[in-house]
Amino acid sequence: MPTPPATARLEARLPPDVHALLKRAAELQGRTLTDFVVSAAHEAAQRTIAEADGIRLSLIDQTRFAEALLAPPAANRALNCAFTRRRQLLCDD
Repeated sequence: MPTPPATARLEARLPPDVHALLKRAAELQGRTLTDFVVSAAHEAAQRTIAEADGIRLSLIDQTRFAEALLAPPAANRALNCAFTRRRQLLCDD
């Protein structure tokens, strides 16, 4: 007999007016209160994580970033020294 998928339990205490609001919203969508709350929390969590993980740049910063990719500045002394050191470490026999 197949085993049912694992689940975790979440409990929350909330004011009666919030409970009534959530219950009404769930009824309007023809869903159970649990299904409604889990779905809404899941969507909110995904949105929050996506916003935190994303890089947001102003229009000016976007332009500067694109320009730096398309026409990078010449290597300075420190970068040339780093490349030389890397070659010595990796290519020395």
